[in-house]
Amino acid sequence: MFMLSLTYVKPNEEADKHMEAHMAWVRQGYAKGWFLASGRKVPRTGGLILAIGNRAEIEAYVAADPFVFEGVAEYEITEVAVTTVAAGLDILKT
Repeated sequence: MFMLSLTYVKPNEEADKHMEAHMAWVRQGYAKGWFLASGRKVPRTGGLILAIGNRAEIEAYVAADPFVFEGVAEYEITEVAVTTVAAGLDILKT
């Protein structure tokens, strides 16, 4: 599993200008079966996506995020070898 932590490098107002394109990209990640959960950080300094899949494909997909392309946010990708989960969350195990 991967934790995709994005941090805004520009003001929220700049992120808002590209939010629609970013959210279309997020929806496509879910459609591909890669994204499991996502949301904003609190306070709003970026966001977090839980993802599964091939690391190279995830990295390439992250590079195509409009937030990255427009220089609004940077990502840190952390791979986690999940070994224990709550009932019903076996998809998180790697």
